Amino acid sequence: MITFFLSILLLVAGYFLYGKLTEKVFQPDANRPTPALANPDGVDYVPISNAKAFLIELLNIAGLGPIFGAISGALWGPSVYLWIVGGTIFAGGVHDYMSGMLSVRNDGASISEITGKYLGPVMKNVMRVFSVVLLVMVGVVFMVGPAGLLAILTPEWMDIKLWTIIILIYYFLATLLPIDKIIGPLYPVFGVFLILMAVGVGGATVIQNGTRPMMELTLANLYPAASQKPIWPLMFITVACGAISGFHATQAPIVSRTLRNEKDGRKIFYGAMVCEGIIALIWASAAIAFFWNKDGTNGLESLLAMGGGGSKSVYAICTGLLGKVGGAIALIGVIVCPITSGDTAFRSARMVIFDWFKLDEKNIKIRLSIAVPLLLIGYGISFINYNVVWRYFSWSNQTLAMIVLWAAAAYLATNYPNKNRCWIAAVPATFMSAVSVTYLMYAPECFNFGRLGMQGITISYVTGVIFAMVFLAIFMFTTYAHPAKSLERQKTDMIGRK
Repeated sequence: MITFFLSILLLVAGYFLYGKLTEKVFQPDANRPTPALANPDGVDYVPISNAKAFLIELLNIAGLGPIFGAISGALWGPSVYLWIVGGTIFAGGVHDYMSGMLSVRNDGASISEITGKYLGPVMKNVMRVFSVVLLVMVGVVFMVGPAGLLAILTPEWMDIKLWTIIILIYYFLATLLPIDKIIGPLYPVFGVFLILMAVGVGGATVIQNGTRPMMELTLANLYPAASQKPIWPLMFITVACGAISGFHATQAPIVSRTLRNEKDGRKIFYGAMVCEGIIALIWASAAIAFFWNKDGTNGLESLLAMGGGGSKSVYAICTGLLGKVGGAIALIGVIVCPITSGDTAFRSARMVIFDWFKLDEKNIKIRLSIAVPLLLIGYGISFINYNVVWRYFSWSNQTLAMIVLWAAAAYLATNYPNKNRCWIAAVPATFMSAVSVTYLMYAPECFNFGRLGMQGITISYVTGVIFAMVFLAIFMFTTYAHPAKSLERQKTDMIGRK
């Protein structure tokens, strides 16, 4: 229990200390008009209150990732706490704040357009395709997951296919209508369920510490021995949204187009990421305490038998800790979380395509022509094995986070007199490069070097580190070898601020 409360304390302290440092590095300008005030359009560019903006951002990013992902990460034991806490403070919070504020500085532009501006036109086109594919996969993951839970709670005739169609209809409305028509009014209500879910599961885990002891920190790999998998890089990919997630960067423009003051960015972007880290920590702790065999004979085998993080394990935890009534409240929160990320995933995909082809967002016919095919494609993908979609989503998610961090580092290096500001983004970018490439080499759905045993693991590790160092070397060369270009960009940006 000490580890759990210490981790919560560190996350809160991270918001006030490292979040403040991140803000100081970026230097938000309270006098600079935000996109919502400069270019209101009544659809996406709509000024809203900080409270609503925070809830929209939190509910956008806190989908199944910090729940299913954290529970799956619990298979490796309490070492997952280190990644959730450290990842949230030094990587996820920086990533979310920078992606949100860069969108604010670029008239609410989608992350693909921002990446192209700071990393070049080739990367812009790569990110356009990459973002749309990822967002559709996110929409599918966050559609099928809650549909599975709802199917468990309702009569037999209301099966997963029927619930998928019902959720799809809601997604259609949320994707198509202005942000203040559905998302704005509903999200505060959904936020209550989100808070009740987190408090309920976390509180019950602490109260039942005597019968289901919460494990203290250990660096040992506790993944069930019969099929043990290495912590690096698998846990760092599995626990995505609870530590760092590229998906968040695709959601940032939704809120960046509603902000009323640049100074509010830390509360909304960095703050929402810290809250998501706390949610992930609660679920990881609950899963370890709930499923760990007290006599130590088979550890977390029962969690693995349920498939790790999924509808079955979430249902078992909620009803086991809170009973039927409390479990029902918690499950509603678990269902609401992904639905409120899935709807904005499809909305973000629509926004990326509109930015890409310079389409008119006010034209309802054009919005329909983009929204309908996206949702139909998503429905088709929903028939593919859920675990397969989740694995591809996880890797592409962390790879996108890596690219966004490099774009943020490039912005900081070329728009301020002191280039060393860039390291607050360049360090986590290098780390995530190693994670992403190592997983690409190791995982069965990628190059599958893991099938070679220790030799394959070594090859994957070495390749990941080499690529990360190469990316860092390229970044350092382009940053420090061309001071004239950097000064020119810095002057341009300063003129824009005035």
